[in-house]
Amino acid sequence: MEKPLTSVIIPAAGMGRRMNAPINKQYLTIHGKPILAHTLEVFEKCPLINEIVLVINQEEFSICKLQVLKPYCFTKIKLVRGGDTRQESVFRGLKAINPKTDIVMVHDGARPVIQESVIVRSIYETVEHRATTVGVAAKNTIKVIGEDGFVEHTPNRDYLVEIQTPQTFEYGLLKEAHEQAVLQGIEGTDDAFLVERQNVPVKIVIGHYTNIKITTPEDLIIAESIIKRLIKNDKKIRKN
Repeated sequence: MEKPLTSVIIPAAGMGRRMNAPINKQYLTIHGKPILAHTLEVFEKCPLINEIVLVINQEEFSICKLQVLKPYCFTKIKLVRGGDTRQESVFRGLKAINPKTDIVMVHDGARPVIQESVIVRSIYETVEHRATTVGVAAKNTIKVIGEDGFVEHTPNRDYLVEIQTPQTFEYGLLKEAHEQAVLQGIEGTDDAFLVERQNVPVKIVIGHYTNIKITTPEDLIIAESIIKRLIKNDKKIRKN
């Protein structure tokens, strides 16, 4: 299979208010490195990624360059000013990527434990299916409730998936989905939702439960533990 030209958009312009930190969460450190640097590093090292469009608050350009980009020598990064919402930030990223791009990925800046194998599978599944999103089977029983707070029904857990990122699409498909959303005043919960509105089926790529999104202080502890374990396992493999 021919290698597709692939860009990834990393929206990282959110304030992360639930973290209750004095700085935006992507600059907090886990295992001695900013969260955002962990995230970018995986895509930087992946040979299938040609370009990384990092979307952040304009007032954070200096701190991002000082604490993340220069210390870790990233070479694929293009900085773009973020919007008022995640959706607007992704759309700005879409308008900034290489127009020759075949495949575009969207990945949360606060998901630093994404594995390269998942990135690769997502790209090639998208070449075949046009639209994919990473997800894992729901562990817990889910209840659908009404406005009165009472349970209306319990869906079959076998068909429930917790959605993660990256979400990956044909470039033209995602661009059109965002353009239509702007015209119609639609604000989606994720990019896959906007593509679903185009009547295009989205394929699930099975991911890992370790691919957590860092939202609260407790998540920092979990992510630190996961990263330490992955590094330890990697050292064992190299030693053997």
